[in-house]
Amino acid sequence: MSQKNETGILILAVAITAALLGGGWWWFSHQTGNLAQKINPTPNNSNPPPVSPPASSGQDFASIQNVPTGLFSYGGSTSWAPIRPLVEASIQAARPEYKLRYVQPNSGTPGSGEGIRSLIEGTLTFAQSSRPLQDSEIARAKSRGLELKQIPIAIDGLAVAVNPGINITGITIEQLKSIYTGKINNWNQVGGPNIPVKPYSRPVNEGGTVEIFTQDILGGQPFGSNVESVSTTTQALQKLAASPGGIYYASAEEVVPQCSIKPLALGRTPGAFVAPYQDPLVTPQECPSKRNKLNIEAFQSGNYPITRNLFVVVKQNGSIEQQAGTAYANFLLTEQGQNLIAQAGFVKIR
Repeated sequence: MSQKNETGILILAVAITAALLGGGWWWFSHQTGNLAQKINPTPNNSNPPPVSPPASSGQDFASIQNVPTGLFSYGGSTSWAPIRPLVEASIQAARPEYKLRYVQPNSGTPGSGEGIRSLIEGTLTFAQSSRPLQDSEIARAKSRGLELKQIPIAIDGLAVAVNPGINITGITIEQLKSIYTGKINNWNQVGGPNIPVKPYSRPVNEGGTVEIFTQDILGGQPFGSNVESVSTTTQALQKLAASPGGIYYASAEEVVPQCSIKPLALGRTPGAFVAPYQDPLVTPQECPSKRNKLNIEAFQSGNYPITRNLFVVVKQNGSIEQQAGTAYANFLLTEQGQNLIAQAGFVKIR
């Protein structure tokens, strides 16, 4: 065979080898991409909105980008009440072009559900919620051509308070359920004194706190006939202090620091109780020179059995409303915002 033919054959072999390698690389890349897509599929818009907090875009309010100019209305959860004055004053000082107005509902009681309803109906720019969006709210928004996004900005928990005279270590979640459904009606049934149990609660459907309690703790069962309705946590705590067998639940921030009541440890199983406060317990006699503080570590780790997130609920409609709601969430996710949340008595989400 001539040298010229050998050279041609050699070139042809190299070309075939390169083509095979290239084809193999294309096939491998294509399969890898398909595999990655199967492991981490693109979210479907029909799924519930994500609850992972977005990356913070700065350390303080002045560093946040894409902040619109105007007056923006917001409202919703009563659990947010301690956060509002701190955050709003700081935002106004740092970003005077971004003005906020808290709006009470025209009808109904302020709460997460009422705020989300007003957001869907167009009377709020964004809403504050102490519970995740419900399927019915997502469907109602879609029927109006809207999508909603819930952005978690803080960690909270439900704390149970009793009259200081109830000398027990704690109760389980199942016992708490039995108390509020009327199956347990005396404290001696859970190792306490021979005193009738007097449960208090805000009315059903008047706030995210009650909704979470009835869904997650009671499993949708109705309150027992002995549960007395109260309009506010302030009223409940006053009744609790005056009732030897009283018990009440609310946002941990609203309960734990109070002087006239006793926050109660809870457990998923008997004997495994986790307190919503930092040990040692501050007694009413030591208060107000000392006050109980939130058990931040237990809330962040999830060891405390009733924890939840606080959310900013934002319309996804590409308008200035979406920009304003996203900016508000971004403010709260900065280091400055998280410090203000801690100052208000809640637990930082990051």
